[in-house]
Amino acid sequence: MVMSDDSIGELGLRISFDSQRPTLYVVGDLDVVAAPSLAGVLHALIDDGHHQLAVDLAGLTFMDARGLGVLAETASRTIGAGGSLSIHNAPAFIRRMLDITHLSDRMVFTTSVVSHSKLDRRHAADEQLASVGEPEASVPMVSQHGLVRSSTDVIDAALRLVTALAGATVDNADGVSVTLERHGRLMTVAASNEAVSTMDRHQYETGEGPCLDAKAQGRWFYIESLADETRWPTFVPLALDQGIHSILSSPLMTRNRPQGALNIYSSTKQAFGTHEQELAALFADQASQILTTAGPDLSDEQSNERFATALTARQQIHQAQGVIMERDDVNADEAYGSLLRQARTAGITVLARACEILTSGHSDDGHA
Repeated sequence: MVMSDDSIGELGLRISFDSQRPTLYVVGDLDVVAAPSLAGVLHALIDDGHHQLAVDLAGLTFMDARGLGVLAETASRTIGAGGSLSIHNAPAFIRRMLDITHLSDRMVFTTSVVSHSKLDRRHAADEQLASVGEPEASVPMVSQHGLVRSSTDVIDAALRLVTALAGATVDNADGVSVTLERHGRLMTVAASNEAVSTMDRHQYETGEGPCLDAKAQGRWFYIESLADETRWPTFVPLALDQGIHSILSSPLMTRNRPQGALNIYSSTKQAFGTHEQELAALFADQASQILTTAGPDLSDEQSNERFATALTARQQIHQAQGVIMERDDVNADEAYGSLLRQARTAGITVLARACEILTSGHSDDGHA
């Protein structure tokens, strides 16, 4: 068995090759920032001719819609190449997400006895979450020129994936969009097609509609038949003219405040049953988590400053990890675990302990 290590921000990756069948071990948070790194590794394996892939999720602590999309895309690519994607040791909340979106039908699931090393990695991940009083900022998206991308670019890319997944998995959905309040006005930041963008614009221009009310009131609206709807007399005829007969709008909540809405349109009356409503709630929750993590209430300048600060902090943590690896002759996982324990013992954040190590030039054995 050949094992290689990689650590990308909050996400830890390990690849093992057993009889030329790669198994990728995922540890930590698989969110909008970390998902492209996982996708890059999986794509590289497929491009190298590995069409029988396994992903072990025993150490996974969080996954959002972007991570879900990476697994779905990988499953499609392996099946298309005559192979398969096996998911090992999926936590219950991950299996729930895959089941409710019917993506589990395209994957093979196995459960094995978690090895001691995996337990150590899971414990390290738990320590990572517990050792910091405030959640540390996520790693920013960085362009090939090293410039920090606008936070709105990152948010919108994630929301476009949410709309794509919702459109593909919610039965009778003819279009999905996300409405957000930005710069004091409502706008569509992600849409699966131009028709739903037009539907959203009709609501903005008339000042009425389920999308606007979902955002204003913080509750979901399901219109089973627009032909029987009387609440929005100006908007409804416009929607009917476009062939829309059912709409499901779910609020997107950040810090208990409605920030926008996820809208699903259908040309079919009574299009969305209980299962479809559950799916809509799941995708609305995922979109809300993306918005909450990214901090949409910040201005673009504030967001860029926040992401730049996060990048600097992450670099300092990685540098301190390197110091521990060299001085203590340990691998990357052991070094990061040591850093976590030192921070927890001292009652300080991981970043603060990293700065101490970089300032002193060596790890303090008293904290290890």
